[in-house]
Amino acid sequence: MGRIPSLLILAMVLAFPLPQSAAGVDAGVASVAKPAIILWTNPLDIGSRDLFYGPGGKGGQPKEPFTFVEEDRGGTNPKFEVRDAAGAKWKVKLGPEVGPETAATRLMWAVGFVANENYFVRETTVQDMPHHLERGQNLVSADGTIQSVRLQRPWKGKKAGNWDWKRNPFVGTREFNGLRVMMALLNNWDLRTVNNAIYADRKEGNETEDPEYYEVTDLGASFGKTGESYRNSISKNNLRAYQKARFISKVTDTSVSFNFPTHLPFLYIFNFPHFVSQLRHRWVGKDIPRSDVKWIGSLLSQLSHEQICDAFRAAGYPPNEVEAFAAAVEKRIAQLNKL
Repeated sequence: MGRIPSLLILAMVLAFPLPQSAAGVDAGVASVAKPAIILWTNPLDIGSRDLFYGPGGKGGQPKEPFTFVEEDRGGTNPKFEVRDAAGAKWKVKLGPEVGPETAATRLMWAVGFVANENYFVRETTVQDMPHHLERGQNLVSADGTIQSVRLQRPWKGKKAGNWDWKRNPFVGTREFNGLRVMMALLNNWDLRTVNNAIYADRKEGNETEDPEYYEVTDLGASFGKTGESYRNSISKNNLRAYQKARFISKVTDTSVSFNFPTHLPFLYIFNFPHFVSQLRHRWVGKDIPRSDVKWIGSLLSQLSHEQICDAFRAAGYPPNEVEAFAAAVEKRIAQLNKL
């Protein structure tokens, strides 16, 4: 066969697609599209975002009165579900994580990360409250009145699982490294996999196309020390500890390391599984590419003092603590932007 016919055959092969079986897919089997995965979306309006009402907005607030549905026995803090006057379900959280989680969620959302819709409620009464809760009974009065609580709207889709800090689709990306910086900024040291969820906006018959959202769902261990301590009152929601904590520990030409998360106190060695579990997350704040640190710092710097204060006002902090926490956050943002 001459040269021209050979070239003609080659051109025909390239012009027509191979059968699926020849392309590495069994004939007769349709290819399956993978759903989009979302950790961060570009927040084009950072300077105008309302950090008082957060991702749910003013119109998304829960509507009183509330009716008890069931107790949630997961996690370490007392929680239960209620239904509001509009029929929407909310998860009520009590205890020391209420304030820091409400504020931290708003700062995460402000710079583009997936975040919960939650609201702080200073006082309300829950109807049909049972006579006994397994946890938090001392925080509920006899008539069902509760004070200083966080109400969180359940995700509109389905939970598709949990994600791990070391093994997830975003490792090495600018957005994931930005998330690592945010955990250091907040001092959110509780990095267990159980606190990271994957949610899917599933619609019947469209399971392969609906996006999956990767979120740090529990930020309650924020705004205290850089690591777990013997008492929650020290390690989370502690203004003085947050102010005193060293933020950046090392800077090189290419990377930045944070003084976060710090190791557990020595006596935790007697709870060896927990000690090891916390130890394996120490890398999260270490050796983050300097360019990625500067990127998330540039987003945070677009927040005004008033916006940052609003995040803490929304969480029920008194005026003096609002200003003090905001100043501490701004000091850290300034350090990021000096790199």
